[in-house]
Amino acid sequence: MVDVRENIREKALSLGFDAVGFARADVPLDADFARYEAFVDAKMHGEMAWLADAREARRRLDRDTILEGAKTIICVAKRYQREGEDEGLARHIARYARGRDYHRSLRRKVRQLAAHVRTLGAKARPMMDEEPLLERAWAVRAGLGFIGKNGMLIVPGVGSMVLLGEVATTLDLAPDPSNPEERCGKCTACLDACPTKAFVKPFVLDPRRCISYLTIESRSAIPVELRESIGEHLFGCDECQTVCPYNAGKGRAERLFEPLPRWRELRLEDLFSRDWLEIARGSAVHRATAEGLARNAAIVLGNQGKAPPDAALHHPSPVVREAAEWALNHGVGTSVEPRGT
Repeated sequence: MVDVRENIREKALSLGFDAVGFARADVPLDADFARYEAFVDAKMHGEMAWLADAREARRRLDRDTILEGAKTIICVAKRYQREGEDEGLARHIARYARGRDYHRSLRRKVRQLAAHVRTLGAKARPMMDEEPLLERAWAVRAGLGFIGKNGMLIVPGVGSMVLLGEVATTLDLAPDPSNPEERCGKCTACLDACPTKAFVKPFVLDPRRCISYLTIESRSAIPVELRESIGEHLFGCDECQTVCPYNAGKGRAERLFEPLPRWRELRLEDLFSRDWLEIARGSAVHRATAEGLARNAAIVLGNQGKAPPDAALHHPSPVVREAAEWALNHGVGTSVEPRGT
């Protein structure tokens, strides 16, 4: 007799996922949801208003909204870590976003896994980070790994540079053993490495100080007191992950995450005047918006001690113009190079 769990596990691995686990869908995530509510109550979500929407929040806990009659959540993880590929703009972009936008390819693979589950005579719903789901909590419940002090899911043997996906199903499958206890010991490398000191304490990140939030999700002017600490980060930040011992020596993920050729050709100065669709096409950087990426580019130029181009100083967005003026007058460096050099 074919073991259904192993059948699904083998299918997931054949699709390119690096880890697979099973969790009970009918056991509430009460403790995790309480932490989520405390996060929102403290207004740490900043401009991410959707996180405070009560209806969406409840959907993160309500299994029948995820899939009526769901009994199991199949959790999968795919590694995106690639080292030594930081030419041009790529070095200013978080590793997960250097290649093609992962949403399309990952969604396709999760859908293929869900379709396979349906062939076993059950209902199945594919999900990923676009769905209102507490992904990391389910991944821990499914035994994929544990939460590190930086709040990231760490998959032993794979690391924390992973993308997650889920399939909710009516199949009643035995769960994998969960060991949620963190294994970081006395290590605080991730907390110490944060350029903007965004960690309130171990396991608690204040996104309003996080470079990833500031450069991707925030649409406002970045607080002046944090700009120098942003350094040369244009889109996202990997600092708390690159120093993590669990990410050491993991090699390269598949070519999907290889930096796009355009990052070798584009300069920071191009982000103020080049066609946005040309820059963002097929890339996850589109989430930052043209205005947001231009704002970030101005700050990076200032931190490099370079003057922004006239296109930045006369940009149609007041947020970009203000960042460009800051870069011109307050940029870090021994000197600010004159415009036009």
